[in-house]
Amino acid sequence: MKSTLVQQDSDKLADVVVRGMQEKKGLDIVVMNLKELKNAVSDYFIICSASSDTQIDAIARSVEEEVEKLTGQSPWQTEGRMNREWVLLDYVDVVVHVFLRDRRQFYALEELWGDAEIQHIEEETVFSSLK
Repeated sequence: MKSTLVQQDSDKLADVVVRGMQEKKGLDIVVMNLKELKNAVSDYFIICSASSDTQIDAIARSVEEEVEKLTGQSPWQTEGRMNREWVLLDYVDVVVHVFLRDRRQFYALEELWGDAEIQHIEEETVFSSLK
């Protein structure tokens, strides 16, 4: 089990990621809390859809900018920018997925981690895991 401070940091990071997605009108935002799962690779998976490859890039850049501005962190690793169907931003404790809609359905991450606590973010809702 991770320390409370690390958990709070991942909670705050998750909040910032959602704000970055909302800033560029990310669609169907889902926050998957993986903290209680035994073999989870991170604390959170945060997933959203985009309607075009241009929007995928805009959302990913918005997330990176918000996280950098508010936490000083950069992604440990990024994937998918070249194929423009799915971008992954890995912040270690929080993993961000921005998909084209059909790619999201194909990979079905929400089903893969079906035991996770899943929160669907409403369009106008500001996510806060610290409530």
